[in-house]
Order: sequence, then structure tokens, then C-alpha cells
Amino acid sequence: MARLGRLAEGTPVALELLQPGSCWRLSAPVDLTSHWRGPGLATQAAAGRALIVLEPLRPGCQRLKVQLLEDGYPGWLDPDQVLGHARACLPPPLRLLDAGQIEAALPAVLAFAEQARQRPNHYLWGGTLGPDFDCSGLIQAAFASAGIWLPRDAYQQERFCQPVAVAPGGYNLLRAGDLIFFGRPQRCTHVGLYVGGGRYLHSSGREHGRNGIGLDGLDPQLQDPVSVHYRLELRGAGRVIRCHDGTPLP
Repeated sequence: MARLGRLAEGTPVALELLQPGSCWRLSAPVDLTSHWRGPGLATQAAAGRALIVLEPLRPGCQRLKVQLLEDGYPGWLDPDQVLGHARACLPPPLRLLDAGQIEAALPAVLAFAEQARQRPNHYLWGGTLGPDFDCSGLIQAAFASAGIWLPRDAYQQERFCQPVAVAPGGYNLLRAGDLIFFGRPQRCTHVGLYVGGGRYLHSSGREHGRNGIGLDGLDPQLQDPVSVHYRLELRGAGRVIRCHDGTPLP
């Protein structure tokens, strides 16, 4: 049995074992918040994922600072979520697919996203597990379903991709499976999955005309509120040609 410092691999989690540097594999999904107290879902982690504890419990704080290992994403975790639902583990081995392997897996990515659209759902900030997703959570989950890890947030995904030129009505360079990025000049705030024919699939909130996953388009003649809103915020597009190695990103 492998030894992990003073822990043996497979050791069941206990509160006193949740020390900085300890690594745990989840057997149930968990929610991570963006702060050590209060609400504010940051992301979700499915059973099977691994995390490392970054900081011990602070006095008066009921949450641990942790980092998910597959995408390097940090957050705060209520220890009660993992008690009875995690075991000590080694950091997971990297599975870094090349561009050809990623391209071959894109049909599975697109199928996952379409199946998510067909299920009843609504937009959930921080939603990564479904059926309720936020925009980048849906993208990450779709690619992860095919063994391709991407960064968690839309602006990180934009930086991670190989740029592809796009404009309203000008999408001939795009391929199904590319990502479309939206936002303000200063920052990307939204992402969708290109499915072909000028259409993209994404999860968006009710303030822009929908509450959940839908299909919208880049063609200027489309005048529905969602398409119009996001065309005005179109920043660019990108192609996934590599897997994230779990390094924390700014």
C-alpha cells in the first residue's frame, strides 16, 4: 500500500487528517465556495475527482481552503461534505491528449452538451455537475466527459485556447467544438460551444432572455434577444488543442 506522508493510500478521511498537503479522492460530489464564509458557489466537483488541502481550518472558520487537482481550481470546502466520502490518494496521473486525440474526441464533447441541453435545467452560477450549469462549467464538464481537462473559468478558457478569427456573420474558420468568447473589452465573461452553421450552445441567465442552456447564433439577421445581446459582446473564438495539466492559473 502506498504511503502518503503519514497516511496510507485509501485511508478514510477524518477531520484531524485534513491537514495542508493531504490529498483526497472524492466518493461523492462536493460544492466549493468562493469565500471562507457565506454563500457564493464557486464550482462543483464530481465523485472521483481529487483535491489537496491548502490551509488548515482557521479559528472561527468552518471551511478549508482546498484546490482541485485536475484543473488547479481553488475554493473553500465545508469538511462535513467529505467526511465519510473521501479517501487519501496520490495526485492523479496526467492524461495529456494531443491535438489529434482531442479532435477525435469532439463528437463526444458535442453529444454531452446537447444531452445537457435536452434535460430540464436552469442557469446556476458555479454549476459544474448538471443538470444546472454556468457557462464555463458546462464547457468544462463537456470536455471532461471525453477525458479533456480545461481551466474552470471563461476568461481562463479563452487564454488557454488557440485563437481562431470570428466575427458576426463571419465564422467560416470555425469548427464544431471550438469555443466562442464574449464579454467586455477588458475581460471575457461568457463562453459557448460552437456546433456549426453559425450556431453555438451555451448556458446563460435570465437577464439576457433565457435561464439555462440553449442554442443561439452569430448571424446578424437573428434578432432574438439572446443572440443580439451576445453578438454585441463577441470577443473571439478559440480551439482546444491541449489538455490542462492542473497547474493553478491566475
